[in-house]
Amino acid sequence: MLPGVYVIQKKDGSPLYRASITHTGKHISLGSFPDEQTAHRAYLEASSLFATSQPAATLLEYYLEDRHILPFEKWVVLLNFRDNRIYIKTPIYLEKRFFTYYYSKTCRFKFDVDDLFYYSNHKIMKRGGHLFVADYGMQVNILSRYGIKNYAVIGRDYRFANGDETDYRYGNIEIINRYHGVTRQIRKGREVYITRIHVNGNLIVGRYATETEAAVAYNRAAGILAERGVKKNFPQNYVEGLSDIEYAALYTRVRISSKVRNYPVSDL
Repeated sequence: MLPGVYVIQKKDGSPLYRASITHTGKHISLGSFPDEQTAHRAYLEASSLFATSQPAATLLEYYLEDRHILPFEKWVVLLNFRDNRIYIKTPIYLEKRFFTYYYSKTCRFKFDVDDLFYYSNHKIMKRGGHLFVADYGMQVNILSRYGIKNYAVIGRDYRFANGDETDYRYGNIEIINRYHGVTRQIRKGREVYITRIHVNGNLIVGRYATETEAAVAYNRAAGILAERGVKKNFPQNYVEGLSDIEYAALYTRVRISSKVRNYPVSDL
């Protein structure tokens, strides 16, 4: 058997060739291949990555220009291990104060080191333009780590401070609206929070001086509409920083527009 290659038998009895390499005492699997020669080429490719002193950025760009046996993700893993002496199974490359997650050959994301453990154990996937990870059998939107809801809209509810939508470092994520139905606006140089609720179109619940009032107003509007017979499952805002007593007091006194309070039952 060629160096770096071993063979196993599949359930149907046919052979499957696997490649692996050992570097600085770490045994690394390189994957399965259809024949011995291809598996050996994968081993040689990995050996050449460990042997060269070229910068990782140069080698990653080189990957785009030629055909290779090893998957791109494996290149990232090997280069990170070569340069940083830390083996991470997901396509992460450690920088000085952050890390880069290589989602694909042409798409990469920046994260703070605080998230290193999480993304070392969770692979980023994409569906319908949303980035998520599989966590305990559920699809979890990565924006939830910043307190951003699934229904949030970029530019309206949150934004990237430096304009780079691939930079997920905490200092670059600015939350504009954290609560359902609440929109922040600047009027005459002052912040105002407008609450809307959707029932056969958007109803304005009211305008409020604080985000907390606006969020509680949405919850109360949802309760009023439910009492009037609206059969809709309105999401509830979880308002941080309020005790049960404080929340109840605010819920009772917050002003709700007459259009909501007098919503016609006959139109339901």
